[in-house]
Amino acid sequence: MSDQVTQTGARPGPPDGPRPGDDPERDRGRTDVPPALQRLAAWSWRLLVILTAAGLVLYLLILLKVIVVPVIVALFLATLLVPMVNWLERRGWRHLTAVLAVFSGAVLLLAAIVAGFVPLIGNELDDLRQRTDEGVGQVQEFIASRPFGLSEEDLTRYLEQARERFTESSSGLTRGAVQGVTLVGELITGLILCLFLTFFFVKDSERFTRWILDFAGARRADHLREIGRRSATAVSGYLRGQASVGLIDAVFIGIGLLIVGVPLVVPLAFLTFVAAFLPLVGAFVAGALAALVALVTKGFTAALIVIGITVLVQQLEGHLLAPLLLGRAVSLHPVVIILALAAGAILGGIIGAFQAVPIAAVVTAVGTYLREPGEPEPETAARG
Repeated sequence: MSDQVTQTGARPGPPDGPRPGDDPERDRGRTDVPPALQRLAAWSWRLLVILTAAGLVLYLLILLKVIVVPVIVALFLATLLVPMVNWLERRGWRHLTAVLAVFSGAVLLLAAIVAGFVPLIGNELDDLRQRTDEGVGQVQEFIASRPFGLSEEDLTRYLEQARERFTESSSGLTRGAVQGVTLVGELITGLILCLFLTFFFVKDSERFTRWILDFAGARRADHLREIGRRSATAVSGYLRGQASVGLIDAVFIGIGLLIVGVPLVVPLAFLTFVAAFLPLVGAFVAGALAALVALVTKGFTAALIVIGITVLVQQLEGHLLAPLLLGRAVSLHPVVIILALAAGAILGGIIGAFQAVPIAAVVTAVGTYLREPGEPEPETAARG
């Protein structure tokens, strides 16, 4: 033993740090809070901070939705127009000339669609509303005459409550953000702001991109560029795909209504096209309106035929058109779509519902990229 002490120069001592049993009070404290509970508490307060910050941002967005909504719409439109500008530039066009040509063409196309459809369907919307009310009344009488446990008074009260809530949701799209401004004024202001922002988003897209990348730093530039590319792909794929799907649905359902002999084909087909931008829910609403009109004008059998045509077209959309036209860019689970639509409708009314699914597609695309294994950091690669 003395030889070992002489060779090492020191007597072996206890290991570094305290050993179990040295501090009974501390040991009892450790046993009272299990490690799993400690980790859960650490995650909980961090989650509360994140939720508080997200809630504050969401509150500010709702408070400023008269400005936020045109910005989001302008970004959506820019994702459709920027590829056209790039296509013209690759064929020798100057940047400003290409921007002016694409933007002017888009504005003229939108104006032509509005000028063509508004007079065509404007006179028939009142008739459509009247026929829908008559159809709801017939369905109400049918339910009240059967043993469903609801009286006609109860049904009338529930329908009135639903109509009041829908009216409040629809009229609350722009109310409360700027006091004293009428709905028409807000819509015109939002439209002008949206066109203004769309033009500059298209014209200065590269400048905005460079500014964001320079602000984020060189280490994050590649990741941000890929996130932006995937977000633009998701939004443009969704808008183009849903527009194509809605157009095909409107054509097929319109042909079916013509064959059955249901009136108001043009407004019903137009509503079917618009409803395509509310996946799942929009198809149900458009089909229900068409069935109610058929019930009033052609009877119960015609209404069943219209329901069958609507179901057939939706099956064609879900199994062929949507996978073919939308692809994997906006592949969202139906549960995610329903939750996104509900959240968008609660927070932003009808416009919020229209924007909910593309925003969910962007969040999904960004989340998928963040879950993927990224490139090694420069310092890590150098050490390796």
